[in-house]
Amino acid sequence: MQFIKPNTKIDFIGKRYIAFSLSGLLILISIISLIIHGGLNYGIDFLGGSIIQLKFNSPVEISKIKSGLESADIHKATVQTFGEDKDNEYLIRTDTPVKANREFTDKLEQALKSITGQNAQIQRIEIVGPKVGKELQNKALLAIFYSLLFLAIYISGRFEFKWVASGIIALALMGVVYFFSIFKINMAIITGFALLVTFVFFWFLNLKYAMAAIVALVHDVLITVGMFSIFGKEFNLPIVAAVLAIIGYSLNDTIIIFDRIRENLAKHTKSSLVAVINKSLNETLSRTILTSGLTLFVVIALFVLGGGIIHDFAFALLVGMIVGVYSSIYVASPILIAWQGKAKKK
Repeated sequence: MQFIKPNTKIDFIGKRYIAFSLSGLLILISIISLIIHGGLNYGIDFLGGSIIQLKFNSPVEISKIKSGLESADIHKATVQTFGEDKDNEYLIRTDTPVKANREFTDKLEQALKSITGQNAQIQRIEIVGPKVGKELQNKALLAIFYSLLFLAIYISGRFEFKWVASGIIALALMGVVYFFSIFKINMAIITGFALLVTFVFFWFLNLKYAMAAIVALVHDVLITVGMFSIFGKEFNLPIVAAVLAIIGYSLNDTIIIFDRIRENLAKHTKSSLVAVINKSLNETLSRTILTSGLTLFVVIALFVLGGGIIHDFAFALLVGMIVGVYSSIYVASPILIAWQGKAKKK
């Protein structure tokens, strides 16, 4: 199915400096937000603690719920409404892991009933120890880093046939990350440094397709994470899964475009690189609109109708997929133009 006419000639590359400025602004805002908020709003998956979901027959004042929690020896807890107003459900977060046994639930229900005058139904209790939370946080960062690294190997092998060179780089970087992790250095610093070294290696080994794709993916992850910081949304393990899904989705779109660029470079040897990339982007535009539009339709439905449990997960997918389509066109492809400028200087 083709929505765009075959002779369409939209000048995508001509707008690349505007796109670079927009991307730079979004990344800068994301970084500033992270600095102001002191990092992400991590959930108990990463910080440790407990989540308790309660349901009442009618609305209850949050101050009364907090008083009931204090009676049950749950201190410094945050209470917020959950789901729609008619559900009368509340989400409780506390830094202290509780004991999810019958004795505790009976004590909590009695304490809440004595203060609120209503029966409280405990819908769920989630508990994560602080040590486990820290380990999960480190593993989440490693999962994102390794996914980017292995995707870079695939792209450099598929488009530039440099499987050995990219494989050696990957093994060396994995070894360095493991070595520094033994000394309990902050995993965010380690992965950030490893990514920077990866870019340096790609630059000197002339792995232009891998470099372009990874820069676009890092761009997508930074903006998605930044949106979570800006809106104060909780960052937990399901969001990490969403980020990994975004990486795969964005890369798939980028590979389709890169394939068409490579085919057109072979066909139109006398055309400039700018003309070839513009032609390739226009030729794949129908496919991008069709696949991205259908996917976004499903994600929007999840975001609007999915309920509180998957609302943040759908939000991450929604932001990431929009940014991923944008970066495939306006970030990954224009980097190839910049690389040509580097080759001319040499």
